[in-house]
Amino acid sequence: MKSLSDIFEHTLQDVYYAENAITKALPKVAKAAGSAELRKAAEEHLAETKEQIKKLEQVFKSIGKTASGEKCDAIEGLIKEADGLMKEAKGTALDAGLLAACQAVEHYEIARYGSLREWAKDLGHDEAHKILSEILDQEKATNNKLTNLAVTAINKTTTRAKAAA
Repeated sequence: MKSLSDIFEHTLQDVYYAENAITKALPKVAKAAGSAELRKAAEEHLAETKEQIKKLEQVFKSIGKTASGEKCDAIEGLIKEADGLMKEAKGTALDAGLLAACQAVEHYEIARYGSLREWAKDLGHDEAHKILSEILDQEKATNNKLTNLAVTAINKTTTRAKAAA
């Protein structure tokens, strides 16, 4: 990659792959969650992610490219970590760990979409900039929902379980 355009397209492919991988991982998270609230959050995020994939396809089209993914080692690692939690953690620790794993994914996405949005602006891709801004706002809102869920429910349940032990 030798230009901003090259890194923009590569990162767009990376995040497209990541979003598609997330759609395969979230149903497993929802199934493993002990908390109904966490299960609902995972299911809602799955629906949102599917819409974001459609938006990414619009971004590709707006820059004259065909939507395609490039393997994303970062998301593969985050999903592998969540898979490990589902095998090893139990009860409230599982929910707390899964929520933290979901937030790690959100933080990754926020970083990627933030960069992509600014690069689109710098490259004069106005439609892509608009769509990527929308996705970035959604990712930030999801992160805030997860933080609120952690603070008001999941972590409190974990703390109560520890105190009762």
